[in-house]
Amino acid sequence: MTAEAGGSAADGEQAAGPPPAAADAMRFALADPARRLSAVRLVPDVPVPGPVDLQPTAGGWSLVTRRPADLDRLEYLLEIEDRRGRRHTVVDPANPRRARGAFGDKSVLELPGYQAPEWLDWPRAGGTETAFSLPAPGLGEPVSGSLWSSAGLAPDVPAPLLLVHDGPEYADLGDLRGFLSAGTATGTLPPLRAALVAPGERDAWYSADPDYARALAEVVVPALDRVAPSTARIGVGVSLGALALLHAHRSHPDVFDALLLQSGSFFTPELDPHERRFRGFPTVTAFVAGVHAATGDDRPVPVTVTCGLPEENLANNRAMAATLERLGCPLRLVEVRDGHNYTAWRDALHPHLTDLVSSVGAERAA
Repeated sequence: MTAEAGGSAADGEQAAGPPPAAADAMRFALADPARRLSAVRLVPDVPVPGPVDLQPTAGGWSLVTRRPADLDRLEYLLEIEDRRGRRHTVVDPANPRRARGAFGDKSVLELPGYQAPEWLDWPRAGGTETAFSLPAPGLGEPVSGSLWSSAGLAPDVPAPLLLVHDGPEYADLGDLRGFLSAGTATGTLPPLRAALVAPGERDAWYSADPDYARALAEVVVPALDRVAPSTARIGVGVSLGALALLHAHRSHPDVFDALLLQSGSFFTPELDPHERRFRGFPTVTAFVAGVHAATGDDRPVPVTVTCGLPEENLANNRAMAATLERLGCPLRLVEVRDGHNYTAWRDALHPHLTDLVSSVGAERAA
């Protein structure tokens, strides 16, 4: 299959199909000369405003569909159906560009206007990493992960600490280690540490669970401070992990000095009725309602919220950002032209996490 934006061929692949699309359109084509398939459908990770069913052509299947106005990069799969009615999804066999995700690889179409972050090309200083496992009786199993430290940072030297939910995935799929290594190598970031916290029972722990918030405040953070003292603690979380960080901050205000909340699952019954089957929906919506009804924050901290313009989470992220600002948190809302994926979250790390680290560090120094 070939995928094109604005009619420019992807990686020189040639395929039968309609003429090149206009600049506001996307073109897809799949070779099927033996006619083994009965249907092919585009499965994008965000809604597209045009058709998604590929149409038969002389040599296979093709589609020209409209480019979303708020998107610079599309992750997608293909749903193919054979002559026996059997369906399954696959990556685009002719498009070598891939993105790794929590649920497997997807094909990627980079549209005109997309720019990968400049730090991907910066030199990297590396770092050291040590695994940890901390007993948390209230959870029934330990909280585990690893502590990454900038190269040359001695264990007893105080430094900023990032506490990252879904930390191992973010490090592997969002190149978080690379970002930290490049930032410290170039001086964009100070020497620092990152606790890459594994999610454990994610759907339970991250759904505004008071036992998990207590474990962070009373077990995880004190244990990390004993082996690696921090000058400031910044929580980093995506999706449900962002919701859990905000819950921990509201429950234990002294834990974090700043928060980066990316595509947070700030569900409400009004905005997110499609999430009702999620088992954590009642506890999440009750917590979110409580935040929106609050009249203050016991310890307002700087918060940066990032979310994709085409994401279904956008409305609830905008609403939560407005509420946190009303509650006194210095607030930055960043809306990106991508979907709910690790590349989108990676691409927003600089300058937004960089600025949080710098601002909190400067505040502590003062």
